[in-house]
Amino acid sequence: MPTDSYKAAIFRGPGSVDVVDLPYPECGPDDAVVRNLMAGVCGSDVSAYRHGGDDHMVWRDHEFGHEAISEVVQLGSNVKGLALGDHVFVNQGKALRDMSRMATVGSFSEFVRIPQCEPGYSLLPIDNAIPVKTAVLFEPFVIGARGAKSLNPEPGKSAIVFGAGIIGLSAAIMLQWYGCDKVMVVDISDFRLENARRMGLLACNSAKEDLVSRAMAEFGSQQTFFGERCGAQLYLDAVGLKPAIDSFAQLAGREAKLAIVGVHHEPVAIDLLAVCYGNWHIGGCGNSEIEALRPEIEEMMLSGRYDLSSLVTHEYGVEQIAEALVMGGNAKEAQKVCIAF
Repeated sequence: MPTDSYKAAIFRGPGSVDVVDLPYPECGPDDAVVRNLMAGVCGSDVSAYRHGGDDHMVWRDHEFGHEAISEVVQLGSNVKGLALGDHVFVNQGKALRDMSRMATVGSFSEFVRIPQCEPGYSLLPIDNAIPVKTAVLFEPFVIGARGAKSLNPEPGKSAIVFGAGIIGLSAAIMLQWYGCDKVMVVDISDFRLENARRMGLLACNSAKEDLVSRAMAEFGSQQTFFGERCGAQLYLDAVGLKPAIDSFAQLAGREAKLAIVGVHHEPVAIDLLAVCYGNWHIGGCGNSEIEALRPEIEEMMLSGRYDLSSLVTHEYGVEQIAEALVMGGNAKEAQKVCIAF
């Protein structure tokens, strides 16, 4: 498998990426080398390309990308617990022993060297039976599962997810997988909402129908200090914009829970009197470890319940990385954009 060089995408700053040839990495006795099979374009990659990467740890002049499904092609003599050909997830900051490199792992490169490789820490095995176009969604499903689990989903509860991007769909699918009776996804992209419906989720285009009326019809209602409110108990913001918080405040009844998974770049006002009287529980994006979530996500992916590979709507070669970054931000046409090697 070793070659003289490999292709690598380098982030240069807003609107600028290069694809260069780099020397093939040397594999020491404690190291591993993986070949990336497919890598997802994250919203943070898109934002870095549009505005700059420092806020997302996408550093200038670094190889970047962090959502690859890879295969092991070289193992140092001291590395145990992996075999050549195993599929793995390169575990972000842990893989390179540098947490500041979480978003510059090198998923948009053909090969990555894993120093002091520890299976289960640096590299997480991913069942080879999971199709690559499904396994490449592992990292988004980690984010979605974290947010979903933070709400304590279970049978008898229902949920509303704001945002039908890949994180919103991942969270909604995991809420359903964890037992919620009904899960509805809210967005303004008909394309993405149709993908939600194909996954067995309810869908509402809030630009075309009244969200409050639709939510009441789907989930029933309850009487609160502030009048009639939606009967859904769980809410998740996968948008990171003010309308999601405003919609939650319109819908939420007593004891409602909100997980904020979307990244907000501007402050958002919320009525603390409503928080007080409604006893709302508002939290962040969850803190479950990737390693702990892996078995649950693998089980879901292996179940065959969801046609997850269909969510990969666009594939590009690494030489087309700039096109991929542009398409990654196109909510009307793209669900998940990937680099395929």
